Amino acid sequence: MSRPNAVTFKGNPMTLAGEAVKVGQPAPDFALRAFESGSMNTIKPADLKGKPTIISVVPSLDTPVCQTQTKKFSEQLAAYGDKINALTVSLDLPFAMNRFCGAENIKSLRSASDYFDRSFGKNWGMFIEELAILARGTFVLDKDGKVVYAEQVKEVAQEPNYEASLAALKPLVS
Repeated sequence: MSRPNAVTFKGNPMTLAGEAVKVGQPAPDFALRAFESGSMNTIKPADLKGKPTIISVVPSLDTPVCQTQTKKFSEQLAAYGDKINALTVSLDLPFAMNRFCGAENIKSLRSASDYFDRSFGKNWGMFIEELAILARGTFVLDKDGKVVYAEQVKEVAQEPNYEASLAALKPLVS
C-alpha cells in the first residue's frame, strides 16, 4: 500500500509506503540495527516493552533539522534517565549514527538504523518512496507497546511538535 501526497519535502508532494500508525494500535513490527558497545545489536518492539518509549524519526543525522531534533529530544529526555526507552531512528548506517551521537554527546537516545530491511519505515508508514529515506515524526508507546501518540510531520523539512510528544510521554513515566 502506498499513500500519495502523504507528506511534502521542500514543498514537493511525496508518497509514503505503508499505512499510517494510529493512536491505540499496538506498535507495528520492526528490526532496527544499533551499533552499541562495539557490536551490532537488533532492536525489536518486544525489546521496548516494560517502559514507556519515545521514538524520534529523522531522514538523516547529516542534516541540520535532524541534528536539531535529535539534540532537543536528548536534552529534554535526559531527566527521565532509565525510566524510558528513547530511540532516534533513520536510514543512516549505525556506525554514522553512533559517531554523530558520540560527537554531539547524545546520551538520552539510542540511535537505531532501519537500513537493513526498512521494516520500520514500511510497517510504520514512514518510508518516502521517491527519496528512499524516512519521513520525520515522533511516536510514544506505553509500557505495553501500545501507541499513545503519533505524529507524522507534514513537511519533512520542518521540526516535529516536541511539546505534544513530551506531554504524551510524561504521564506514562512513574
